[in-house]
Amino acid sequence: MSHLTCFKAYDIRGVVPDELDEALAYRIARAYAALFSPRRVAIGRDVRPSGTSLAAALTRGFVDAGVDVVDIGLCGTEEVYFATFHLKLDGGIMVTASHNPSEYNGMKLVREQAIPISSETGLQEIARLVTEERFEDKAERPGEVKRLDIRSAYVSHLMGYVESERLRPLRIACNPGNGTAGLVLEHLKERLPFEFIVRYGEPDGTFPNGVPNPLLPENRSATADLVRDTGADLGIAWDGDFDRCFFFD
Repeated sequence: MSHLTCFKAYDIRGVVPDELDEALAYRIARAYAALFSPRRVAIGRDVRPSGTSLAAALTRGFVDAGVDVVDIGLCGTEEVYFATFHLKLDGGIMVTASHNPSEYNGMKLVREQAIPISSETGLQEIARLVTEERFEDKAERPGEVKRLDIRSAYVSHLMGYVESERLRPLRIACNPGNGTAGLVLEHLKERLPFEFIVRYGEPDGTFPNGVPNPLLPENRSATADLVRDTGADLGIAWDGDFDRCFFFD
């Protein structure tokens, strides 16, 4: 089936709606539930315009399978991973296409303790179940959906990795690339002795200032120029779901 070209080695990713749509997202949730029998899962999404409907379709699939959903809303991939282990859930799905253009979307799947699901650990089985579409009838007890804001807990977790009293008051040029990193920066600036100089911090899934991919040489000048223009001590640029970044001296 051509639409299953969106199943990659480590995630699901493709052009919406040609390779990935709401109907497929629903079946992915049903297949995940059939394969792993979770009780509760987390669902989050990045800023792409298609993320809301894809996350809603996943939610419907889980609810129909009798699985409870913890909806953490607009977030970064690391926040779904955090929610999964912090809340002791049975798994999680992040709706994101990471550093790809806005017409793409996808999913990153984990099991309990945020263990990644790749082609060798279940993703191909999910693809097979999606193709066969032989799911059991809807559960007698539909799953429940709970909206939960975990950002404060996530930021507190991040702060556990550093000794803030030993940090120097640096000036840092930050470029979230209109992805979701800017949402976390707003919380971190209250907890760190740094001055954040932010460019393209507003989440915008149309990516008006270019695809948030720091690996592309043509995308580096925005951050490099910000470092030079402001005399910052260093610069950081993130991709769309902030699971990777580039540092600038």
